[in-house]
Amino acid sequence: MRLIFVQKKGKNLNTAVINNITDIKNTVKEWRKSNCTIGLVPTMGALHNGHASLIKKAKETCDKVIVSVFVNPIQFGPSEDFDKYPRTLDKDQNLCSNLGVDIVFAPSANEMYGENNRLNNTDLTFVYPPFKFTDCLCGKTRTGHFDGVATVVLKLFNISGADYAFFGQKDAQQLFIINKMVKDLNLDIKIIPCPIVRESDGLALSSRNKYLSDEERSWALSVSKALKQIKTLYSQGVTDTNILFDTAISILNSNIELEYLEFRDYNSFEPIKKLKDNSLVAIAVKVGKTRLIDNIIT
Repeated sequence: MRLIFVQKKGKNLNTAVINNITDIKNTVKEWRKSNCTIGLVPTMGALHNGHASLIKKAKETCDKVIVSVFVNPIQFGPSEDFDKYPRTLDKDQNLCSNLGVDIVFAPSANEMYGENNRLNNTDLTFVYPPFKFTDCLCGKTRTGHFDGVATVVLKLFNISGADYAFFGQKDAQQLFIINKMVKDLNLDIKIIPCPIVRESDGLALSSRNKYLSDEERSWALSVSKALKQIKTLYSQGVTDTNILFDTAISILNSNIELEYLEFRDYNSFEPIKKLKDNSLVAIAVKVGKTRLIDNIIT
């Protein structure tokens, strides 16, 4: 097995980077001999404090922690930002080392899918979650996105052999679909949802925030402000989603393009007309050329 270590500025990074599926499986087999519990934090890299919160939760929960760093080509559409998606593996490894991660799993697309399969998706075996849950919210404008997400996540579960997997609640639709996949396919893994991490001004952390200009970032702050006002009105007894929708629209910066603002039951993911406890209020916007998502749960 070949483990890669990076030496920077005189500091030894103790977190190994493994690029090969066979090597990661062999490492897990060795861990199992000591009855270790294993946590997986799936990411596409460009790690920030939101990812750090997932890693910290994994460290609290498990004996060993794997962070996967893989920009998954099959969840990107033809006009999406796959080629320009930030790739910062050295920085990601450094963050993981500082947080005590045991392994960063950073495979190539060829390693995950094989060269021919990656180039011709019709030859790949995909996981297709129920259409009613993928053809809404983010899936409405990102055809096939959640098929690609479910497929890569199932592969990562199988490769890592993890007991627990940690996902942020910012990607609420993704989290719902993964939970459903785990239940429906009887997967022996427990999903741990982790709260959204925000900047001090309320902006939800995202790897795509670095695309925003200073002006665009100021516009984007209206998204969390709109969600916060919905939650405030709900606490005051306002439940009519039409009223709450109109209130949010009045708060959103006029330079922002709204993709959706929807109200759904958090457990069933069905649309609702009256807000209630444990409801999801989800929003997606375009700020300049950058697509951002956010949500609250009542």
